[in-house]
Amino acid sequence: MTDLHSLILEPFHHEQGAKFAPFAGYRMPIQYPLGVKGEHLHTRDAVGLFDVSHMGQLLIQGPGSTEALERLVPAALQEMTPGQIRYSQLTLDTGGILDDLMLTRWDTDIWGLVVNGACKHADMAHFKAHLPGAVSMTYIDDHALIAIQGPQARLTLSRIIPEAQNLLFMRSLKTTWKGRDITLSCCGYTGEDGYEVSIANDHARDFADALTDLNETTWVGLGARNSLRLETGLCLYGNDLTQDTTPIEADLLWSIQKRRRTEGGFLGAETILKQISDGAPRKRVGLTPADGRTPLRDHTTLKNAAGDVVGEITSGGFGPTHNGPVSMGYVTQKLSTLGTELIAEVRGKALACTVCDPIFVQQRYRRAL
Repeated sequence: MTDLHSLILEPFHHEQGAKFAPFAGYRMPIQYPLGVKGEHLHTRDAVGLFDVSHMGQLLIQGPGSTEALERLVPAALQEMTPGQIRYSQLTLDTGGILDDLMLTRWDTDIWGLVVNGACKHADMAHFKAHLPGAVSMTYIDDHALIAIQGPQARLTLSRIIPEAQNLLFMRSLKTTWKGRDITLSCCGYTGEDGYEVSIANDHARDFADALTDLNETTWVGLGARNSLRLETGLCLYGNDLTQDTTPIEADLLWSIQKRRRTEGGFLGAETILKQISDGAPRKRVGLTPADGRTPLRDHTTLKNAAGDVVGEITSGGFGPTHNGPVSMGYVTQKLSTLGTELIAEVRGKALACTVCDPIFVQQRYRRAL
């Protein structure tokens, strides 16, 4: 694992017994002694802790930054209130997706962004190429990002950060922990209630220790992070979202608010708005094997009854909470109806499978107190 970046908390994770592997140019914890299944189930039952400091944290600000960002994402930003978060995508002229991201409005023309670790440098180049001169971009590379996720996350984190108690899904605020500035956001990538905390590198170890000392918590690696997001139907960039995938094909129409669907005005709008009105050639769906046992893994080919290739699995594996195989992929639009029967080619054998909802385990975000 040479030429890889280190997380600021790498020594801490070694102390916790983490096993590491390369991911997005970093040495990342893949699992801890509890194991992937144990970490997954603990997060669903109590609180999982994730070091996601490989993600890109950006600050974009200056006169006209809101309008400038709206030219790069299909989300409606002008209507957002301070502290509100929205999920969106960086789209290309083709309608494809350069990355997906979270945008937080801090003030009239001040925005905080979190982008994927593997894409952050390409994203920053994209912003530099498209943002006007009056709008500045700052890469916040001196802060760690820690996620606290699970049904007990709210009660647990509130013991050390009281503001967490009343912070609702897709809201963010700036506060302090032991006199140290932090950003607290109610969001995450597990389908559970939870938070992400941005904290200066100098204080990250103290914060990690404080979280570890809480009885309900355990550290969770990328292995369980993947199974948790997959069970709840959340996309992974590079698998389920790519430069060849549009938000409409990805079944992300919900992330494009009404004004943008009619006005457009963002990169790729011509293609995306046409797909909204006329339909996309394919659609992201869930898929489940007829035998209820055999995992349909990434890159598995999907065929119709006549043997024609009609799609592919983009993410697949075993869902510990679902207690069975979970997968998502793309099929032609006419075969995307729930209950449609297809054939998956698994290790040279034909396996019957059925189109289903990609959400295998219900999302449990806290939208109201």
